[in-house]
Amino acid sequence: MLNLRNTFVRSACFLRRAPAATAVDKQPQARLSTGPQQQHGIFYEFRTYCIHPEQNAAFLKLTNEKIHLRTAHSELVGYWTVEYGGLNQVFHIWKYDSYSQRAAVRAALAQDPMWMSDYISKASPMLTSQDNEVTYLVPWSRLQKPPKEGGVYELVTFQMRPGGPAVWGKAFQASMTSHDAPGYGNLVGVFHNEFGLLNRVHALWWYESADQRATIRHKAHTDARVVASVRESVAFLQSQQNKLMFPCNFSPLK
Repeated sequence: MLNLRNTFVRSACFLRRAPAATAVDKQPQARLSTGPQQQHGIFYEFRTYCIHPEQNAAFLKLTNEKIHLRTAHSELVGYWTVEYGGLNQVFHIWKYDSYSQRAAVRAALAQDPMWMSDYISKASPMLTSQDNEVTYLVPWSRLQKPPKEGGVYELVTFQMRPGGPAVWGKAFQASMTSHDAPGYGNLVGVFHNEFGLLNRVHALWWYESADQRATIRHKAHTDARVVASVRESVAFLQSQQNKLMFPCNFSPLK
């Protein structure tokens, strides 16, 4: 009887200790599920509009004339027309300090009579679809201006395996930085989706011309350092796509 009681006491002590052990065990798992964290509230909204083909020129003319009504409310980072990788499309990036700021901007726009009558009422019928994503700059990237105005931009979108930057972040960063070197393209910024498809990363590049980009691509394929870093990164890659874009005259990034 005494032995049975001692066994019961030891078992009860073990059960009382179990929750503490479980909490400790969970801590490394929590660290594995996260990557480097955003240290501020600034985010970038990516917008893609598809335009009726016969309305493409009219939409761009209207936007060029009326974009000041929109930029009076919040900061425009860049506005581009898509040349390759999508037809009759425009792509633009807007910067916000917080979600509450964006909500206030959207509310103000809805109450702006000139914006609604002079632009929205005319532009909306020209569009076939609109899409948006909310992105953050990855912690190791800063938004950079190209070395000069003109040239072309390439937006490369990577759909990575589930798990987040803690799983594929290091390999992806090595792949990007290997390309962002003298003699290659100029990396404008790297963005990670917060809303839209998750585990999606966008890299925005600048080149002097489409032909310069083609030359750089061929050069990269023979660079052992670049090839090795890309080979490690693609192990986490599900798909990718790209667009070659020209900045509009009113785009801050030119």
